[in-house]
Amino acid sequence: MIVGFNHNVTYRGVGFHVQTEDGGLKRPQLVTLLYHGGTIIASQKTTYADIIKVEALDQVVEDLAKEQHKGMLRSLTKGEFDGRIVEFGISLETTVAQSPQQSKTDQPIPDQQEAEVPPREDSPVVAATTTEIIVEEPIVDKFNPPKKAAETSLDDLIYAYLTAGQS
Repeated sequence: MIVGFNHNVTYRGVGFHVQTEDGGLKRPQLVTLLYHGGTIIASQKTTYADIIKVEALDQVVEDLAKEQHKGMLRSLTKGEFDGRIVEFGISLETTVAQSPQQSKTDQPIPDQQEAEVPPREDSPVVAATTTEIIVEEPIVDKFNPPKKAAETSLDDLIYAYLTAGQS
């Protein structure tokens, strides 16, 4: 079982967090979430129950988790979630989207230097795992809802009330 991967990445002037976790042998699945603040923008789940008895399971699961994690980072930096991000009222800079190599990360993307090699069709990992991309309404952070642009802060309202009529 792997602990997981976490990366903070700035894309088009906005900070995002990508997190990948392993459910372990009791819940053999890898879940990757893309967050902005407390809001889940996208998620991806891969189950690996069918390959639990494979040799070197820890290494296989770690490799699957790295690929899924890097895939979410790539999808973000390619602009695949731009529409969904804007639906949440998150303003992206209007400059041309950065490539994954140009994006600013707090940590390097795992194995970023490795060449992309597609898995073999007869590989037990490919044949036994299932990947589903979950597209659902994200969980909205009720304690930190997105602020409206024209919203006046409570401090400003109180100050205006207290100083009304005074020069």
